Amino acid sequence: MTDTELRIKGLSILSKTIGMVEAERFISLMNREPFDYTQWQKDLWNDVSIEQLSKNAMLNSN
Repeated sequence: MTDTELRIKGLSILSKTIGMVEAERFISLMNREPFDYTQWQKDLWNDVSIEQLSKNAMLNSN
């Protein structure tokens, strides 16, 4: 997938999920605030066990 295709698909998913106004607001927030995606990922699942993450992934894979 090219960068352009990813941008289009991402904006489409955001706008369908939360609406165009909120999608644009989200993008604005992401551009405005310093955001370390790697650190966010490290902290995201701290309180969830590997077993629970696996179960959640299996339930949501359909």
